[in-house]
Amino acid sequence: MVPHLTTALNGPLLSLEKSMLNAMPKIEHWFRTQWLDHAAPFYASVDLRNAGFKLAPVDTNLFPGGFNNLNPDFLHLSVQAAMVAVEKICPEASRLLIIPENHTRNTYYLRNVVELANILKQAGMDVRIGSISPEITEPTVLETHDGQPLLLEPVVREGNRLKLAAAKIGDTQLSEFDSCAVLLNNDLSGGIPDILQNLEQNLIPPLYAGWSTRRKSQHFDAYNSVAREFSELLGIDEWLLNPYFETCGEIDFNARTGEDCLAAKVESLLEKIKIKYAEYGVTQEPFVIVKANAGTYGMGIMTVKSPDDVRGLNRKARNKMSVIKEGLEVTEVIIQEGVYTFESINDAVAEPVVYMMDHYVIGGFYRVHTGRGIDENLNAPGSHFVPLAFEKPCTLPDCAGSPDATPNRFYAYGVVARLALLAAAIELQEQDPLNQ
Repeated sequence: MVPHLTTALNGPLLSLEKSMLNAMPKIEHWFRTQWLDHAAPFYASVDLRNAGFKLAPVDTNLFPGGFNNLNPDFLHLSVQAAMVAVEKICPEASRLLIIPENHTRNTYYLRNVVELANILKQAGMDVRIGSISPEITEPTVLETHDGQPLLLEPVVREGNRLKLAAAKIGDTQLSEFDSCAVLLNNDLSGGIPDILQNLEQNLIPPLYAGWSTRRKSQHFDAYNSVAREFSELLGIDEWLLNPYFETCGEIDFNARTGEDCLAAKVESLLEKIKIKYAEYGVTQEPFVIVKANAGTYGMGIMTVKSPDDVRGLNRKARNKMSVIKEGLEVTEVIIQEGVYTFESINDAVAEPVVYMMDHYVIGGFYRVHTGRGIDENLNAPGSHFVPLAFEKPCTLPDCAGSPDATPNRFYAYGVVARLALLAAAIELQEQDPLNQ
């Protein structure tokens, strides 16, 4: 099933998809030359919003946690991409240690870890899961929501290497495990723990990719330059692929400092969006999303349609905005152009999420939300969403078909997601301490 796009696809998006189909060889050649200059992240996921008049990334995650939601029919794409990704980082690697998030009660997330391990095992790696959570002090078998077992072992540090100690669990003897590389599936929102500092093993992604140092505004700065160059290549308006954004530092929602800065930035951004809406005949009301400049899990986010919305927030709203994952305080926000999502499944709002390994699109899924509106963030904690795997890959357009045919829409998704991936590669290059 592919979500129904509720707006008539005969405007800018249809012409955008046509441009992509007509320029496919040029686009793929352009990407190949970009990857010669920029090393792709090991893996990433990109949240897209399809407004019918605009298709744009709104978030890029360098520690993706939804491998369990991908279509199993495309597992071979993941395995092949994983082989390439591992070869680039550690060609002789035979053992890989995965370090997941510390929260072990989310059984859907655990299923993601099982699937990630499965992909890497099928890519020829000996894979074990090591936890840096203080709660895991001995080998522990957890169960996913669908009954799959996951063995977590406590990580120990010897010198500058991370290992798993030999241990026994039931009748099974576990050997010592010293891996060639360590794969983080932990976004380091709570900071970089000492156990991960100054390792001699390859640590992927690098520590500076984590939310303790990464900022969304850095990513969208890089995306600005990527989208600009790509739009010139295709001869299209960059705005169709790129959401406007601003940042506001020195924010304290509880102390109500920084409100004027935030309101002024909101007002100027809404004015810029209004001009574009008028240019393209868009009748919807412009809105912006205010969210923490670091962090994930859909926390510290609000939809804003007027500067008055951020002035005099009530206590509940201030509390919601002031803290994100791991209880970290929000001191800096990004104000991002809101992109409507006009895709729906059975009247529930949907947005595509595209998954990549190295520079290959390996699939994706629709985040479907029954309780949210077309102008709201769908990645919300404590809410119900039904992942729906893409039924076609994002790599094979049907150039003879209509621009909005299923493989062509997915190809457009894959192109825009790869633009965000390229921006992430540039962002990481710029953050690399060796390049400072």
